[in-house]
Amino acid sequence: MNAALRNALAASQLTETDVAAHLGVDPKTVRRWLSGQRPYPRHRWALADLLQADENTLWPKNRREDEAHAPGSEHVKRVYAHRWQVPREVWWDLFSSAEQEIGILVYSGLFFADDAGMVELLASRARDGVKVRILLGDPDSPHVKRRSEEEGIGDALAARARNALTLLRPLTDIDGVEIRLHSTVLYNSIYLTEKRALVNQHIYGLPAAKCPTVDVHRTSSLDILEIYFHSFELTWKGAHPGDA
Repeated sequence: MNAALRNALAASQLTETDVAAHLGVDPKTVRRWLSGQRPYPRHRWALADLLQADENTLWPKNRREDEAHAPGSEHVKRVYAHRWQVPREVWWDLFSSAEQEIGILVYSGLFFADDAGMVELLASRARDGVKVRILLGDPDSPHVKRRSEEEGIGDALAARARNALTLLRPLTDIDGVEIRLHSTVLYNSIYLTEKRALVNQHIYGLPAAKCPTVDVHRTSSLDILEIYFHSFELTWKGAHPGDA
């Protein structure tokens, strides 16, 4: 539990709901912070400012923690051991910071499609003029079937892809949003903007949620980011409309 943060809230006479409203997050997120989860930097700064407290007092620096969050190399901002470890705030920052385009390349991405807040964020970005392109695995593709078998989940992946398509299809009513289905062998799931990408590796026998995810920024490695842009574009060209 983060006693310093809890005491700061009490001293400021603010509730979890107050903080959530001020920072634009879910109250559950604030409760996780109070339980000890370290907020994403922009939320730490905003919360410290709101509480008129020193950031390092609320979240003392810890050498082991710093090492755990250190970049994997000069080219990569951060590496998460598993996709499920990527905080929701990181996904939110990725898409909310897009100014030109958002690209999503997955087999199903149901964890994302089933998040109503994230779907609304995509809708909001599209209304602001950001081009949104989503590539889902064709449920009838042999590659989707094989990947599902490799994960030991029978034909569940095809069902997830269909569910994701159903959940995301309303986005296509918004100008600038397009969904296509692909039939490629997918070595990574890619979530990108013109500035940054989260790349979820695919490992034989493991679901994507348990595989590493790499955070790549344009400022640290344009060359690497361009590789994922190229892969996305190749897949996009060979895909067909999601309503076909």
